[in-house]
Amino acid sequence: MSWPQRRLRRPARGRAAAIVTVLIALIVLAPIATLAWFALDSDFGHWSHLANYVLPQALANTLLLLAGVGVLVTLLGTGSAWLVTAYRFPGRQMLTWALLLPLAVPTYIVAFAYLDLLHPIGPIQTALRAVLGFDSPRQFRLPDLRSLPGAIFVLGFVLYPYVYLSTRVMFMSQAASLMEAARTLGATRAEAFRRIALPMARPAIAVGLSLALLETLNDIGASEFLGVPTLTVAVYTTWITRSDLAGAAQLALTTLAIIVALILLERHARRRQRYANTQRMRPMPPRPLRGAQAALALALGLIPVVIGFVAPVSYLVAETWARLHRVGGVSDALLGGLRNTLTVALAATVLTVACGLVVGWASRTLREGGGIDPVRACARVASLGYAVPGTVLAIGLMTPFIAIDRLLGATFGTTGLVMMGSVTALVITCTIRFLAISAGSVDAALTRIPPSLEQASRLLGETAGGTLRRVHLPLLRPALAAAALLVFVDTMKELPATLLLRPLNFDTLATWLYAEAARGTYEEGAVAALLIVLAGLLPVMLLARTQLKIGR
Repeated sequence: MSWPQRRLRRPARGRAAAIVTVLIALIVLAPIATLAWFALDSDFGHWSHLANYVLPQALANTLLLLAGVGVLVTLLGTGSAWLVTAYRFPGRQMLTWALLLPLAVPTYIVAFAYLDLLHPIGPIQTALRAVLGFDSPRQFRLPDLRSLPGAIFVLGFVLYPYVYLSTRVMFMSQAASLMEAARTLGATRAEAFRRIALPMARPAIAVGLSLALLETLNDIGASEFLGVPTLTVAVYTTWITRSDLAGAAQLALTTLAIIVALILLERHARRRQRYANTQRMRPMPPRPLRGAQAALALALGLIPVVIGFVAPVSYLVAETWARLHRVGGVSDALLGGLRNTLTVALAATVLTVACGLVVGWASRTLREGGGIDPVRACARVASLGYAVPGTVLAIGLMTPFIAIDRLLGATFGTTGLVMMGSVTALVITCTIRFLAISAGSVDAALTRIPPSLEQASRLLGETAGGTLRRVHLPLLRPALAAAALLVFVDTMKELPATLLLRPLNFDTLATWLYAEAARGTYEEGAVAALLIVLAGLLPVMLLARTQLKIGR
């Protein structure tokens, strides 16, 4: 093949990648456009009703919940990151990865566990009354967990690892010379932390905080279990209870406005943060602790681990054992829920990783070939689904799915709901929501592959598809496997979208747990919850291995 002929293939390949990327971006934007259409097309009566009866309480609860969770995750995440970075004590190596364990437990499962643990006649309050010499809950009882402070407590102790993860990396990358210079100028260790380490870690704190707040907005199970009517809960109840799509769309649009505000706030907090280091950096050495100080440091580090992981998981194990010991096994319905969960998660994983590979490959092709800016913007838009709560995404996709069903019926004469009556709608929704995981992993892995490998393959006569198959895919295998694992586990845990889009008589582990919690049958729900937690431990273990390597 001559050189001019070879040059003709790159534009065609770039155009094909650009077309697919634009189509994926349009699919991602479809639910947002649908929400805007229904919200703005409805009459003023909807807005008036929402403004008078729904929005004030839901918006106030949402903002207070975000503020409370934001303060708690910042304190827990930053404090624990500084503890394991700046000090050395027995048990520090274990704490480094143990502080990540709450990520394996979805927020609604922790709320489910603590509702029974902290019940007035539950094990914790019963033990406290026995120690204090009280006989009944009327004499002594803890504040009710079903409240806004209870929701802040539960969500904060589950979501703090987002701040811990990003902030610890920032603390470890800070040069020791800066802290030593501050100490030389007379600053105490506390002043050096407050005036040097903390301001430099502010970008990492902002990133972790924004992720935690987005997860808080996406939550529906914990907020509903704990009796806090947030905007996300209001979207769900408006559609399910009142079948009011216009009202749900208007509430969802308000939620999206808060999400945009959070993203802009996070970027505003980092707008002037620039750091450069032209010299070889010497990491900050941890200060050794002994005796009572070491014991206190270990105890402080264990508090979020025990509250966010050990206590709820121990409860789930105990309840599961009681259920299996009394009945002798799990019910057929729960086994069916497990099969449904694995089916949806597997289908969504395959589709999400495939789409992520296309978007990542398109980004690399356009970056190397000088692609047009609008197409590059579409590659970024294709990854925006993760910022949209599952409830909002499901409400926005209902109308497009119904329109597709009508089109299929008119074209092929089919009857029934092809999209909405099967798991197809749920799989597509999970793909849109978690596409950012696979696209980001693929794009990051592709940037580490030198272009010279692709150029050598093309010079030897290999086609673009052959180069992708024989050169890039083997090198991308670890990134694709990691992305597939994360998408699989996140799909298993997804509750809001599953509640709205699952077919009739179709339960997953998440919806089974939701139904059992609503009925108050905690033992049966504990089995489903424990299965979800065990699946969630896999990516956390991989993340913990990475953290241990970084800490060495």
